[in-house]
Amino acid sequence: MNILLWHVHGSWTTSFVQGKHRYLIPVNDARDAWGRGRARTFDWPDTVEELPLEQIRDADVAIVQRPEEIDLIPPSLPVIYVEHNTPKGDVPNTRHPMADRDDLIIAHVTHFNQLFWDTGSTPTTVIEHGVVEPKARWTGELERLAIVTNEPVRRGRVTGTDLFERFTPVAPLDVFGMGVRDLDGPRITAHEDPPQAAMHEQLARRRAYLHLCRWTSLGLSLIEAMQIGMPVLALATTEAIAAIPEGAGILSTRVDTLVEAAHWLIEEPEEARRMGERARAAALARYGLDRFLADWDHLLEGHTCASR
Repeated sequence: MNILLWHVHGSWTTSFVQGKHRYLIPVNDARDAWGRGRARTFDWPDTVEELPLEQIRDADVAIVQRPEEIDLIPPSLPVIYVEHNTPKGDVPNTRHPMADRDDLIIAHVTHFNQLFWDTGSTPTTVIEHGVVEPKARWTGELERLAIVTNEPVRRGRVTGTDLFERFTPVAPLDVFGMGVRDLDGPRITAHEDPPQAAMHEQLARRRAYLHLCRWTSLGLSLIEAMQIGMPVLALATTEAIAAIPEGAGILSTRVDTLVEAAHWLIEEPEEARRMGERARAAALARYGLDRFLADWDHLLEGHTCASR
């Protein structure tokens, strides 16, 4: 199958393009949001092809991830809209931009997102995340805490940036991602947009992983940290409640509880190791790549056949 999709979310696309299909990724000279082409910091297979959008004529289906892409899709091409994000605004009543349509299907990445978006009569499904298993394995020898996030200064309370300094009295904090260089604070070190494999190696050396997002879809970096074997400390919000089973991490809406747990893991590396092993087993079982790709194949084959 020939699949048209834009490179929007690097981690999710890295998993998606590991399948058995041909993936047509628009590219332009600017390599901007509308023609980024192949990833530069992720490992993608040769079945991914960069082409200017106007030269992509043999696609069988389009994977759309932003409302603006709809107008760029030929009218006869079957469309699956992937919703990566939680709704914004008046959340219980937020209408999805693709609500009440019969010409596409919305694939949510979490059951939480499906629950909270109002999609009207548009058919929906959920395909939970799957990740390429990181090669790094937790060692945790550094008595430091790790976070992976993008643009924490601009996003502020959404990413829990205001909570970072609650943890620095326990241990120094290492923050990895895009737009982190402007972070400021004692015992906070920013690591701006490292290559994925190098970031995994660095994460694995930290004692524990912090997931402090108040309002977000389920971050793939959290799943990757769990598959590395890191113990995780997370706010009990959105899909994190389902992703982290009992024994695989500490979940709470009380920040002091997470601070206390961080202190415990710093002081007890053997407990951190045991918790990380449970986190790894849980993440491999629920968010494995084979299940993810099989779910997508089922949806792709069914949707394209139904659209003919």
